[in-house]
This record gives sequence, C-alpha cells and structure tokens, in this order.
Amino acid sequence: MNSQHIRVAVVQDAPILFNKQSAMDKIDGHTRDAAEQGADLVVFPEVFLGGYPRGLSFGTRVGSRNTDGRKDWERYWESAIDIPGTETDTLGELAKETGVYLVIGVVERDQEFSRGTLYNSMVYIGPDGKVLGKHRKLVPTGSERLLWGQGDGSTLTVIDTPFGRIGGLICWENYMPLARTSMYAQGIDIYIAPTADARDTWQAALRHIACEGRCFVISCNQYSTKDSYPADLACYEDVEQDPDILSRGGSAIVSPLGEYVVEPLYNEKGILFATLDLSQIVQSRYDFDVVGHYSRPDVFQLVVNRKKQDITQFL
Repeated sequence: MNSQHIRVAVVQDAPILFNKQSAMDKIDGHTRDAAEQGADLVVFPEVFLGGYPRGLSFGTRVGSRNTDGRKDWERYWESAIDIPGTETDTLGELAKETGVYLVIGVVERDQEFSRGTLYNSMVYIGPDGKVLGKHRKLVPTGSERLLWGQGDGSTLTVIDTPFGRIGGLICWENYMPLARTSMYAQGIDIYIAPTADARDTWQAALRHIACEGRCFVISCNQYSTKDSYPADLACYEDVEQDPDILSRGGSAIVSPLGEYVVEPLYNEKGILFATLDLSQIVQSRYDFDVVGHYSRPDVFQLVVNRKKQDITQFL
C-alpha cells in the first residue's frame, strides 16, 4: 500500500447460519489468504458474522408469532456480537497480525439498554487492531424490520486512512439519496456497499453511486446455499422447497467513472482482488464533484442529525 495505490480483497462466501464460530473461522482464513496475496483492505458481506437468514419466517404472520420462531430468534441473538467485545478483540488481533484494514458485516447486540435489540452493522478495524468505527443500517428492508432495529445518524461513519477516506452504507439504504449525500459530504473515496441483493438491478446502483460520488465502490455479497442452514432450525421448513442456491453473490468493484474494475462474481464463492489507482478519484472529479463545484448549496442544503439515540431522554 502507498498513498496512490491500495490492494483490496472482497470475500464472497457464507458461514454456517447462526454459527458464530463458523463465521469467525472463515474470516480468519480468508483474511490470511488475502493478506498473503498483498491485500491492504479486506471486505466481508452484509451480516457475515451472525448470518443473513434468507427465507426464514421466524414463525411470524401478521398479528402473531409462534414459539418455534421465538426459539430460532434466540439462536440468532446468541450468534450476534457486541461492539466492542470478545469477537472484535479477536478480529483486532487478526488485523494487527496480518496488517490489513478489515470491514465486516455483523449482527450487533445492543449493549446500552435492554440487550433485546439487534442491529445490522458494519464494523471497521484498523491494522493497529483497534475498532475504528461502525455503521448501523438506518432502515432494515421489508421483513428485516422484524430482526433489526434502526440505526441513527451517529454512525454515518467515514474513516481517514493513508489511502483516503473509507465508509459506506448497507444494502438498500444505498437507495436513499440523502444518506448517500451524507457520505459524499464527508469526502468519501472508497465507498463500501455490502448487500444481500443479487439482482441485476443492484449492479446498476453500484455504477450509479460510483459516477455520482466519483469514488471507488466495493460491493460484497454472500454466496450461500441450503447446505449452510442447520437442519435442526425450528423454521427450516421455510426453505426446504427453495433452490439449493439461496444467494448467487454478485460482488464487484467499480471505478469512479462507473466502469467495472472487477466484474460481478456469480454462482460461486471466491475472493475478488484489485489494485486501485487512487489518482483516478481526483481525475474523475475534474468535471463532476457532487459536493463541490457541481453542487448548489444556495439552492439545496443537507441537514444530518448526528445525535446518538438515547431512550433515557424520554423517561
């Protein structure tokens, strides 16, 4: 790594669902493999640690929840992590040993209030082993709202590194124009967009964000199959009739002018590698800088509430 180039690794894989150790083992193995191939930044998919329970209902119908679903929910809660906590300490040791920046999608437990709420989060760990920041998904999508709480403006995180500013948003919150603008306004250079969306339309979003923000965009998705689902889940019947491939992936890397640096990877696990030429960021902003010379602050203004949610203020 130098100030003008960075080698990135994008991991497309899936752990055993609800199995924290499986995820930690895969993070360890893939990070070491990526570091051996010169990676400076290693990115893992949305809720890789804790799992994306695609297809599961958790025993929920409109107006009711059943006992089996509550048992699966408890299992999901047990597979989540605290930030900071034992798992982030272990991941910090891994980052320090390998000398990489780690960005990992996790299921995070609330530590401050009831501990009964989970969040879809993205944690940033530096090569010094420290947690540099986190982002909690602002709006869980669709039935995800049964699983995760809403993040707030205090975690619209962008982090300074020797190779520029990194940050990002999770899955469909990337479709929120003002959330994207909050990233651009912080001078983001490498925009990380972990996702669970394997559709072709997601690729259009990545290329648009790259052109709009004049930044590199890294998207990371899981390649998951039914083999990664424990057969003893109470709600396993929810996916029994589904295809064997539950998520085909689609991880990709896009340049600041919207061209693929690495095209989407589908229907297999793997690690995408690329060496990014950061001079392309400056060059791309010559004719379009979304929060600079191409903005109109006299016409449009962005207001972001960065205050941390505090339930005690209402007590």
